[in-house]
Amino acid sequence: MVIILYGYIRVSSTDQNEDRQRIAIAAKDVPDKNVYMDKQSGKDFNRPQYKKLVRRVKPGDTVYILSIDRLGRNYHDVQEQWRVL
Repeated sequence: MVIILYGYIRVSSTDQNEDRQRIAIAAKDVPDKNVYMDKQSGKDFNRPQYKKLVRRVKPGDTVYILSIDRLGRNYHDVQEQWRVL
């Protein structure tokens, strides 16, 4: 079984800097083509790159997210998405 590494980056607005998240994910040797980034609110999971990531991830793959709050704001929704991943 081949394990594929993915990364997910989210910043809340276009003027926020994602470098800290990008550096942390690069340190895990995630290929650039497998890093997905959204620049929008974490109020829900209606984010284009997040949806794309979820479609690509298979059982056994690894998804790196710098911190759980980058996944979303709502604790219940984050738990639900964590189970999806």
